[in-house]
Amino acid sequence: MTREREQHTRQAAAPGGPRPEEPTRQPDPPKHEILARLSGRYGCPAVEYDEDLTVPRDLLRHLDLDTLRSELWMPLSVGGDRAEVVACDPADPGLNRRIREVLGVDAIDFRVATRPDLVRLIENSWDVNPGCPASAGRTPLAKARAYLAIVRTRYSVQRTQFARSRTGLALTRTGLACVSIAVVLLRLFGAGDLLAVEIPLLILGAAAIADGLFWYLPVRGETREIKPYPLYEVPEGFSSLEVSDPGGEMHFGRSAVVEGAAALRQDWDSLAPVERRRFLANDRLNIAEERTVQAYLRTMMAKARTGLAFGRTGVSFVGIGIGFLRQFDPGLWTVFDWALIVAGTLMLAEGFYWYFPGRKAADIGRETIARASGKKGPWDLIFPSLCLYTTLNRDQAAEASSPPAQPGVWATTGLALERTVLADRRNAMSMLRTLLARSRTGAAFIRTGFSIMAVGAGLFVYFGGGNAPWAAFDVLLVVVGLYLIGDGLRWALPAERLKRRSPFCTGDFEIVHPDYSEPTVSWERLSFHHDN
Repeated sequence: MTREREQHTRQAAAPGGPRPEEPTRQPDPPKHEILARLSGRYGCPAVEYDEDLTVPRDLLRHLDLDTLRSELWMPLSVGGDRAEVVACDPADPGLNRRIREVLGVDAIDFRVATRPDLVRLIENSWDVNPGCPASAGRTPLAKARAYLAIVRTRYSVQRTQFARSRTGLALTRTGLACVSIAVVLLRLFGAGDLLAVEIPLLILGAAAIADGLFWYLPVRGETREIKPYPLYEVPEGFSSLEVSDPGGEMHFGRSAVVEGAAALRQDWDSLAPVERRRFLANDRLNIAEERTVQAYLRTMMAKARTGLAFGRTGVSFVGIGIGFLRQFDPGLWTVFDWALIVAGTLMLAEGFYWYFPGRKAADIGRETIARASGKKGPWDLIFPSLCLYTTLNRDQAAEASSPPAQPGVWATTGLALERTVLADRRNAMSMLRTLLARSRTGAAFIRTGFSIMAVGAGLFVYFGGGNAPWAAFDVLLVVVGLYLIGDGLRWALPAERLKRRSPFCTGDFEIVHPDYSEPTVSWERLSFHHDN
């Protein structure tokens, strides 16, 4: 037997000879045996993963997720001087001392668990998926979404105030037209029979100017209250939005990319329902942040349009003042003429001062929308899902309504998916509104250009080119106006083309009455046509 064994060994060592058999890996023992061994070794009960086994909420605020994951312990309860704790190594004296210091107790009743189970228990208490930071829990994400909703509401209020101020400026221009007519009649005909027309026109125009400015002036202070939402680089891969609150001023940033989270999400069908809801909650927060950025950009463009409206009002003041100055001989009314010119020039300067930040916001909006157009949405990340493929034609409506799909789709996780998809649709609408706001800002630029060009062309046609300096000034106004018109068209026309192609801008629309106990295909829909 010894000779045969030596011969077999030489053959195995020889080139091309038979290779010795590799040792086979022994299968892992059943989990209940592992737990029984741990319980016997440490002399305490063993526990395994259970979604209902969590850290009490009043203790969470005093603990740290990463610390518990690194030290491998988790409190189940604290009462008086005793605590019930799950740990992987209850016999570690350093860990025992550390737990007593953190929880402020004298005695600990230990439970033992395997490392994978304990990590899952800790992460489940914070409502996060494996490896995610505490900010990825659904409660912190919901708080951040609520705060962003408040920010967007504030932006909406400010845009409404800007719209009100633009209406006031239109009233101011109307009042200026009435005052100009009254002044022309007074300077041409004096205090004669037309006084009954001139005085009411003068009073009405002055009241309209004052009322319009009364609408506008409060918004000047509001421009300083616009809370900026600066853009930052979002890393590739799964990361969570993190909120800091230094001194009551909330700031947003991103966590590091969670290793393995993207791969975990790709295996959607193997995720537990609560793990799916956590991913969807993070998706909704990302979408909410994108909508908040778009709302901020639209607010800045609304500010720019208000500035342009103020500038157009200034152009009216300047044009009328120059016309009076050149038409009538010098006298007491000359002070009024110069007052119009000075006031209009200041208004024009302030209007363009408001405009330039809005122009930058419009360019940023176009860039963010261009970047977002190539990103995958939540629907693209989740579907096609194998759990829905029960037929060969793979019709989404039919698959979602099929009996195998309904329990998983229309339960709590299904509602989270529905909310996420609807949030993604609102995000698409928000981006379209940003493009349309850019178009409206371009149209405001066109109107401002027409106002400047009309003043220059009107002065040149009426007074001619006999006075070279004034003629050059008139031509300059026409050139500036044409440039503004061309620049505005460059902004407005592409957005108009996108609007015509968008399904959100059709003349017909429908209202849906949701019933979350049934698939969406069976929800009642009321259609309204544009010709009704």
